[in-house]
Amino acid sequence: MNPLFQQQVWEITKLIPKGRISSYGAIAKAIGFPNHSRHVGKAMGGCPKNVPAHRVISSSGTLSVPEFQQRLEAEGIEVENFRIKNFKTLFWNPLEEL
Repeated sequence: MNPLFQQQVWEITKLIPKGRISSYGAIAKAIGFPNHSRHVGKAMGGCPKNVPAHRVISSSGTLSVPEFQQRLEAEGIEVENFRIKNFKTLFWNPLEEL
């Protein structure tokens, strides 16, 4: 994986506010690679602990990593059947919010 791409993914992810979520696709668009959401997912694997990977989910509002549910709930995000409740309300779009 390209280290620059990976670093950009991590830097955008660090900007997601606590209690909000974003998607792999939104992050891919924000760094200029709109069709590379899968690459964003790969970049998130093994990311440093200071990167809130649990705040990045699929565009359908479904958790990609079930273990992240507990971390999201600790931030006040409601999860039911591995889906984010109020997904649209909680969604953080880096292209609009940065």
